[in-house]
Amino acid sequence: MTRKRRVFDIAMPDEAPEDTAPMTNTARRGPMASAISENAEALQIRKTAAEAIREENDALAHELVALRASGAVVQSIPLEQIHTFMLVRDRLPGEDVELDDLVLSIREVGLSNPIRVLPRADGEGYELVQGFRRWSAYKRLFAEASDQIWSAIPALIMPGDPDISGLYRRMIDENLVRKDLSFAEMAYAAQNYAADPATDAASLSDAVAALFQSAPYSKRSYIRSFAYLLERLSGSLLYPAEIPRALGVDVSRAIKERPAALKRIQAELAGWQNRSIKDELSVLRSVVEDVAPSEPTSASGDKVPKKKLVGAARSKTTFHIGSSFGQVKCTAGVGRLEIQVDRDFSSIDRANLERAISALVDGLG
Repeated sequence: MTRKRRVFDIAMPDEAPEDTAPMTNTARRGPMASAISENAEALQIRKTAAEAIREENDALAHELVALRASGAVVQSIPLEQIHTFMLVRDRLPGEDVELDDLVLSIREVGLSNPIRVLPRADGEGYELVQGFRRWSAYKRLFAEASDQIWSAIPALIMPGDPDISGLYRRMIDENLVRKDLSFAEMAYAAQNYAADPATDAASLSDAVAALFQSAPYSKRSYIRSFAYLLERLSGSLLYPAEIPRALGVDVSRAIKERPAALKRIQAELAGWQNRSIKDELSVLRSVVEDVAPSEPTSASGDKVPKKKLVGAARSKTTFHIGSSFGQVKCTAGVGRLEIQVDRDFSSIDRANLERAISALVDGLG
């Protein structure tokens, strides 16, 4: 009998090996638990971001309050809330021929430099410190157009109690930088400073010294001469800002030395309301020439014709006229005639320009 062969001979262990791996109790999370966890994380992130934004907003708010308190934030203030009682302007009374240019500039490109004001002690608006012409330009624009865009003006509100002497200095310094003030305007400002009881100036000389500390002595001397001129001819002059420095100093000296010179100027200008700048300057020059000291004479005793004054050579006349191209600003002086108008003259044919200029010069006589 043959023995059957085993096809497979597999050795089986007698006992299964024990599982030595530790048992874990980690349960698989369901979808609801995962959603809750993710939502909690998102809420925490949003809460952290909100706290950071709130802290930043608080810092910006404190910074804005500090900037406002220091007068460094531009605010829009209605025109009717701005008053001009505290400071007497350094502008002479009368027409401001350059205000038209400022109005046109603000209308076309806006206000580039805000005015400066101080809160009034009674709470009734603000007192103007700097920017009288800008404020005047806005008032004209609002009166002409009645557009609410011109009803309020950008302004910086200055902090602290008013220091009248310091405010006068700020006003003068700004105008000296931004505009070439005439000697008459500087003298007018010094007179008002000396007359203001809120300042510490006991005399006109003190006022000139306080307002124009950085000016050389010669310039302060000219200002005092013009102040004397304005005081003696108060009410007689229509165009004091147009008086050249040399002529003003000569007239001041003349009326100091010769009382008759003062009476003559007053008599010639009295009632002459339609006179021009040229007319007024001619009267002043004629008086100076008549009282000029050390007039040269010839051997026969006849007066030698006097040379023209330096002041006359430096005088100029400025006026505005209307045209089909708008306002035309004209400035006339010795050897110079300047015309400013909103037109490109370079686009005009040269032959036409030559004919027009020739006709203009020949027509002047």
